[in-house]
Amino acid sequence: MAQSTFRFTLIFILIAALLSGCAVNPVTGRKELSLVSESYEISVGQEQYVPSRQMSGGDYTADSSITRYVRSVGERLAAVSDRQLPYEFVVVNDSTPNAWALPGGKIAVHRGLLTELNNEAELAAVLGHEIVHAAARHGAKSMERGLLIQGAVLAVGLAAQGSDYAGQVVGGAQLAAGLITQKYGRDAEREADYYGMQYMSRAGYNPQAAVGLQETFVRLSENRRQDWLSGLFASHPPSMERVNANRQTARSLPAGGEWGAERYRQQIDHLLKTREAYADYDRARTLLREGKIAEAQSLLTKAMAAEPNEALFYALAGDIRFRQKQYRAALTEYDRAIQRDSGFFHFYVQRGLTRAALDNPAGAGQDLERSIKLLPTAMAYKGLGDLAMARGNRQQAIQHYRAASGSDSQTGREAARQLARLEIPEKPNQYLNVSAALNGRERLVAVVENPTSVPVRSVRLRFLYRDATGKNRSLDRTLKGWIQPGKRARIGIGLKLFKGLAAPENIQVTIVSARVK
Repeated sequence: MAQSTFRFTLIFILIAALLSGCAVNPVTGRKELSLVSESYEISVGQEQYVPSRQMSGGDYTADSSITRYVRSVGERLAAVSDRQLPYEFVVVNDSTPNAWALPGGKIAVHRGLLTELNNEAELAAVLGHEIVHAAARHGAKSMERGLLIQGAVLAVGLAAQGSDYAGQVVGGAQLAAGLITQKYGRDAEREADYYGMQYMSRAGYNPQAAVGLQETFVRLSENRRQDWLSGLFASHPPSMERVNANRQTARSLPAGGEWGAERYRQQIDHLLKTREAYADYDRARTLLREGKIAEAQSLLTKAMAAEPNEALFYALAGDIRFRQKQYRAALTEYDRAIQRDSGFFHFYVQRGLTRAALDNPAGAGQDLERSIKLLPTAMAYKGLGDLAMARGNRQQAIQHYRAASGSDSQTGREAARQLARLEIPEKPNQYLNVSAALNGRERLVAVVENPTSVPVRSVRLRFLYRDATGKNRSLDRTLKGWIQPGKRARIGIGLKLFKGLAAPENIQVTIVSARVK
């Protein structure tokens, strides 16, 4: 009876919590569950805005007037939205045609999308769509669904109180990677299209631009252009259903409105003139990854001649010199990159690693720490771990390697190996698995498994058991050979099965020590 009462009380508490979390959506006017407070929604967007931009390529700085222009269009739309938030608009320095919104109104448009649009009205269609994602709480709803799936309904209340580089991200910034790559459902996309066109019309833009833009997106998706597939289409898939819905919405809105074609071309003229330079840069990066250094250098030289103000180009020149182990030349290029853009984490990571190679640990540490403030990455933490090891600071190295190991990247795996090498001798039970079993002759054996990426040897085991008289005993055995990563090894204990007293379930096995290669 008491258990039944407890269940009823728990259900009542949960229902009350859910009902108290109901609110009216400021855009759609519908009642819906709201477990994420507005203050928390805004704080998440604010906290993740910088790391989201960093992992997407950093801010575009070669021509600041373009960002001011995009911001002016965004603010014009935000002024007529149904929900007032601390909206912000930036241009991300990446060629992938993409745009995204974080909870709380933090919005970004990629450089590569701007060169694909034809007029200001199409830009307004993109920005209006993203504004609705923020205003209608689509990002917040995604967080809520995650909370409900995990069964952590109360976590939000507690929290409220209190690219290319995404694979390298560690710690709290990993949330940013999920927020900017999340896929919205069909209802959310339909709402963003519909109300985004409403905002366009209110702001004086021709909503027909949203129809033409979706038609273009459908054609591009059918052609399966790789840059679009990895960009806007990945999170905002186009369809003829959306095109037809936009046509119907446009018919319901007042005719006319601004297109701003000439104004748009004038404002992004610099981007259009340097578009090929960025294409050369992107190809040069690919060539460098493939080890084709001379070809990469040739394309990069061409790009730098066309756009001498782009910091990314100088950083790539530094990457080429670093690959060639020409560290002083690499340092010069990274300095030039930072002179042009002092706000991108990658420049500091690379300069820090270069300074480490030039035996300047103090300067290396400063750069790596600076990069972490912009975006915490496995590269930077592993670099700091290596510096700590060189100084003989083992505990500090462990802390940095542990942070780096949170990334499922090659660098993260290398840091995990270093961490295992440092900790296995002292904490073997945290890394190795051991159990007792019976062999075919009913004698007890110990099975040691090495799930790490580090070979181990001289594994010393301690067995605690009761003998046939019921007396507590201990016994040590040592596996002297190597246990390779992912492999197992057995060692006989030398105990027969004494009427169940020494059965495997009555044996406690611990690893006392182990050595690593």
